[in-house]
Amino acid sequence: MNGTISKRCGCRDADGKQLNGSCSKLKQRQHGYWTFVQELPPREDETRRRFRRTGYAKRKDAENDLDKVRSLLTITNKDDTEGRRRLGDLLESVAASKDAIPDYETTKRKFTTGQSLTTHITVGEWLEQWLAGKNALRKKGKDRYENDIRLHLKPQIGHIRLDRLTVAHLDEMFAGIAEANIEINDANVLRRTALDELQQIPWKGQENRRRRKALKESIAAMPPFRRVTGVSTQHRIKTTVRAALNVAVARGLIVFNAAAHVELAAAKRPKALVWTDERISEWLRTGEKPSPVMVWTPEQAGQFLDFLAGIEERLYGLYHVITFRGLRRGEACGLRKTDRNRAQKTLTIATQLVLDGWEVIENAPKTDSGERVVVLDDYTDEALDEQELRQEAERLEWGEAWVDSGRMFTMPDGSPIHPGWLTDHFERLVELSGLPPIRLHDLRHVAASLMLAAGVDVKIVSETLGHSDTRITRDIYQSVMPKAAQEAAEATAAIVPRGAARRPKPTTGEQAVLDQIAELVIDKAVADVAEAAVEQDGHTMATHEGAKIIAFPPRRVRA
Repeated sequence: MNGTISKRCGCRDADGKQLNGSCSKLKQRQHGYWTFVQELPPREDETRRRFRRTGYAKRKDAENDLDKVRSLLTITNKDDTEGRRRLGDLLESVAASKDAIPDYETTKRKFTTGQSLTTHITVGEWLEQWLAGKNALRKKGKDRYENDIRLHLKPQIGHIRLDRLTVAHLDEMFAGIAEANIEINDANVLRRTALDELQQIPWKGQENRRRRKALKESIAAMPPFRRVTGVSTQHRIKTTVRAALNVAVARGLIVFNAAAHVELAAAKRPKALVWTDERISEWLRTGEKPSPVMVWTPEQAGQFLDFLAGIEERLYGLYHVITFRGLRRGEACGLRKTDRNRAQKTLTIATQLVLDGWEVIENAPKTDSGERVVVLDDYTDEALDEQELRQEAERLEWGEAWVDSGRMFTMPDGSPIHPGWLTDHFERLVELSGLPPIRLHDLRHVAASLMLAAGVDVKIVSETLGHSDTRITRDIYQSVMPKAAQEAAEATAAIVPRGAARRPKPTTGEQAVLDQIAELVIDKAVADVAEAAVEQDGHTMATHEGAKIIAFPPRRVRA
């Protein structure tokens, strides 16, 4: 059946019966509406069904939609009974729901790839399917994806049909995140202000107690302190949805990845700054760090290690290795005794202890390049020898209660070190040392900066740190020490020849001394010449054996 098109109306006769196609007014152009009917492939039980749609003001519109229905039925040949039934199911559901007739190319793609033609997956459903299929992903990475999906993607766009997701939907989602950040900041300020006010109210006195009680009730009703969704996190969310949509495109579920066309503000990595005297003074005055990422100078790093040695810190070897070789926290906690090669003076980084909440999980290093061999210097090698002797003494002290974890660095009873505990332990040691604060991870920055300042090739630095690309090393750790930078500036200035006119002018005091010296030299020279002229005729030569070499102030080079 090729389908039929007819014109009908809602007029009724004297008995109230609808005239439909027999109304005499149907010949008038503006009277009635057009309807088309198309026979569909039979149902699974062989019963007949039709696609019927009405209400068209123009015949041409009805013809166009009829052609769309006919074209959909040509996606498969007449011999494909199952395929024709699937197409019939699709068109029957469209007719019942009065949805728009599906696009030919989209329907053909779904039909060819074996997708359901009658059910439509939502973004939230697809994200769950996609995440469930990430079997090769490490747990920490999978948890990160799960958080992005649970906290942001499903609440904002999870209800949208996957094939109808647009760039506008994602732009609206990120705009909502920006608005939520403003609300969170405002709520945090209000709560912090209330807490500060509470601290200022004295404890004694009935009126003060009443005020404190009322303020505490008000604080309890406020939202708790929350973290905003920063620019870096927003980029991570975009990466998650983009990765999921890439797989959807590859499987033929969609043809357009909307996340690939979303523009966000650039995420800037915090710049590592060195603790100079000026920055330390400002930190002591305000209590604020100049940057989230701070680096000690070589002298400060040495002071910290000397402090640890002075108090006989039992984990001195661990902090020494991180400071000089740049191990990550989890890599240092995960080091095994068997990872050390005494003959070649190397450490093999093959495992790490990472946190899942507060639970510790052992897995491979962060990246493939993280699995590496780190060469040790003699000083670090000796520090590890001392660490092993200290651990052996602890083993004898604990006796049967000793836990043989096989780790190079352990708790006093031999059990593995909890990475979270190590961070807290390091912060306490830094505070006791009196040095400006840095994070435990910043010791890794110290190691990188020390190597770069010592002139070590960036390729070797990158391999030592376990980076997959030297560009990462340059971008993150190119904060050389002030002393090395000053030496580089002086060396650069010394290369350029300078004429007398370009030399720095002496100060007023220095100029007065130079003028006096010049007058004495001239007077002495004139006297010597006059004396020689009296004794000799003709050409006269004079020497000054008793003359002293005058030390002029050294040439100053502007910084």
